[in-house]
Amino acid sequence: MKAVVKYGMKPGEVELRETAEPVIGPEDVCLEVKSAGVCGSDIEFWQNRISFPVNLPVTLGHEFAGVIREVGEKVTQWKPGDRVVSETAAYICGTCEQCRRGNYNLCQNRLGFGNGTDGAFAKYVKVPQRILHRLPEEVSFDHASLTEPACVAYNAVLVKSHPMPGEPVAIIGPGPIGLFALQMAKLSGAYPIILMGTDADEKRMQVGKEIGADVIINVQRENAEELIRELTHGEGVPLVVDAAGNTPAVKLAMEIVKRNGQITKIAWGARPLELSLDPLIQKAVTLQGAFSHTWSTWEAVIQLISSGKIRMEPMISHSFGLEQWLEAFEKVDAKEAIKAVLHP
Repeated sequence: MKAVVKYGMKPGEVELRETAEPVIGPEDVCLEVKSAGVCGSDIEFWQNRISFPVNLPVTLGHEFAGVIREVGEKVTQWKPGDRVVSETAAYICGTCEQCRRGNYNLCQNRLGFGNGTDGAFAKYVKVPQRILHRLPEEVSFDHASLTEPACVAYNAVLVKSHPMPGEPVAIIGPGPIGLFALQMAKLSGAYPIILMGTDADEKRMQVGKEIGADVIINVQRENAEELIRELTHGEGVPLVVDAAGNTPAVKLAMEIVKRNGQITKIAWGARPLELSLDPLIQKAVTLQGAFSHTWSTWEAVIQLISSGKIRMEPMISHSFGLEQWLEAFEKVDAKEAIKAVLHP
């Protein structure tokens, strides 16, 4: 079968190549991939701009949905033909402290699809039954393939943070995760929701406005700190979500966050931060990291997608066949795409 494979650690060392179909174990299923989302981390792997460990060669892709083709002999809850969506923790040890506490997303031995083990930019992928979720008939495969980034945002905004009805939330970075974070903040009743980006983010900020942002700020053309001071009567924002990950974003977050507020950092940064964190001390601010998700988050997000409470259609701007993977990657990297999906 054809697969998009990262074969080296130099920028651009990714190609479409023939690979063997997966061989499943007794508690695995072989999933026929119907739709797979292109994540920002796939772009980072492609250009080798990320510090994640990678087991080479590896098939990329960790946001996916499909139909079960085959089940292992110990699989009892699933059968061929079932429509499913999968979590990303392809392997966990089950014995470390975090696994035992139910925080398996933080397992120190975790291997994720698309970097630790073969992912879903292929016709078929091997998936352990423990991370499968049933896909409602009314949810399309394209929409389902975006469950994972929606879960990242749900975990960051509604699990790790404390948005309050009638209180402002600021989101820095209008990429897919930032736009999903906007929707989660909307669900909490937060107001106003402030979305910030740059000139390169113009298309994405327009989508943000469409799906519920109350205030849009272009940080290259406007004084974000001054505008937010006016909006909040000089108090600042109780919750700032960093979905950009770079030094200017973190610096801005520290400038606009309210005293005793919270900054939740979702985005990874390719480079070390070049700033002082002392303003966190002065303001007694909580800096919170948020990573991945667990079973309960997936079940909640699937219900939100199924009920239409999360808007999926504006999130998908481009669709490609697997052979067009490079064009998809280039459009995502150039921020021409909101979200691109591949159809193996």
